Amino acid sequence: MANLPADPFESGIAPFAMDFRGGRITAVEAVEACLARIAALNPRLNAFELVDGERARQAARGIDALYAAGTDLGPLMGVPLAVKDIIAVDGLPTSNGSLYPTAHLTGDEGPLIRQLKAAGCIVIGKTRTVEFALGATGVNEARGTPWNPWDAGVHRFPGGSSSGSAVAVASGLCGFALGTDTGGSIRIPASFTGLFGHKTTVGRWPTEGVFPLSPTLDSIGPLCRSAGDAALIHAVVTGEPLPMPARLEGLKLGRPKQMFFDDLDDITRSTVESALLALSAAGVEIVEIDIPEVEERARLFPAIVPAELIARLTPEGFAEARPAMDPTTAARAAHGLEVGAIEYCAAQFRLRELETIAAERFAGLDAWVAPSTPFTAMPVENLQYPEEARRAMLSSRNTQPANIFGICGVSMPIQQFGAPLPVGLQLMAPRNDDARLLSLSLAFEPVLGVGTPPDLSGFLG
Repeated sequence: MANLPADPFESGIAPFAMDFRGGRITAVEAVEACLARIAALNPRLNAFELVDGERARQAARGIDALYAAGTDLGPLMGVPLAVKDIIAVDGLPTSNGSLYPTAHLTGDEGPLIRQLKAAGCIVIGKTRTVEFALGATGVNEARGTPWNPWDAGVHRFPGGSSSGSAVAVASGLCGFALGTDTGGSIRIPASFTGLFGHKTTVGRWPTEGVFPLSPTLDSIGPLCRSAGDAALIHAVVTGEPLPMPARLEGLKLGRPKQMFFDDLDDITRSTVESALLALSAAGVEIVEIDIPEVEERARLFPAIVPAELIARLTPEGFAEARPAMDPTTAARAAHGLEVGAIEYCAAQFRLRELETIAAERFAGLDAWVAPSTPFTAMPVENLQYPEEARRAMLSSRNTQPANIFGICGVSMPIQQFGAPLPVGLQLMAPRNDDARLLSLSLAFEPVLGVGTPPDLSGFLG
């Protein structure tokens, strides 16, 4: 790709950190490379809501000066970070993916951004999102839909709601990006764009300074290139020891009988089955398990998420915002006006029960395994056909159960098994077992491979 600077993070954050400490690259050079790639690619990819180039350059100069003076801030020092535009950053506007002003609902910069800055991360810009983070396809008719970089000829779903964050990382426009996950909004775009996405357990990472779509279910986490990157980031954020790869021998995964493997497209089914065969050949035991409660996601999400969104916007605010909203998002949000107090409270009670049930279902297992999404990224134009539009709404079918069970999950890229478009393998682990889940992911990565970057030549010129 002539005239496009190399991606400093193509091999991951740890190799960059070694190059940074070895004097082979500076923070300024990393930022300049990312900004040059953004200038070349973002006009087509539409990943960024805004780019904060000058402040990123200034921060990079400061990082280089600190390191030259003998101060080492850790493994994320000098890494350009893209931030989903429902997360507040000092000095930058927050749109929450909407034309309706709601920055006051997001509030000021929270502890997570302050912590990442203190670790040496450099905020390079804010990425596009589905309006109010309520949507799985990544489509936003109000502010624009990022272009999935895996197909320059067809505008495909980037996955939502952390659409811009996924496209930015997959295209090498930043070191890693922050997303949020209420019903799959990290794992879906990771699956559609060939990335590693980590949905943290609710409460493990701080969510102050993040637009509250659903305080009950909201979590925050990274979109990055590998389990190794995710492990580094998680260790920095939590202050816990860096997760190490688990031993493959003796690991046992539960393959749910219900829902997750139903109605998969051919590419997804064959790719996932190949990945599971590879894990089995490597010594991982995979057993079928019953989790009938997964079907409850279709009832519980409409009873909780739209109601909490409307409560935050207020019915009057929603009525004012609705004429300019993305019509699909507006229709989903409007359901919150119809949810009664008894239905909402009953759903909350059921979530507490499901947390206990999930813990029981994990007995004797290290994790559950399933496809991250039932299909690969569909063309955006398919939404004009009613049958295809209904199928598109299943983008979050396989991710929502982890949210209602209150557990953690990741999506690992497995398109290296021959799929023409990215496919994600989802791992789910018990509540607060995030470090253990990342250890499993690190163990599986040598078997499953690391996601490969897309061919971006079609987006140049």
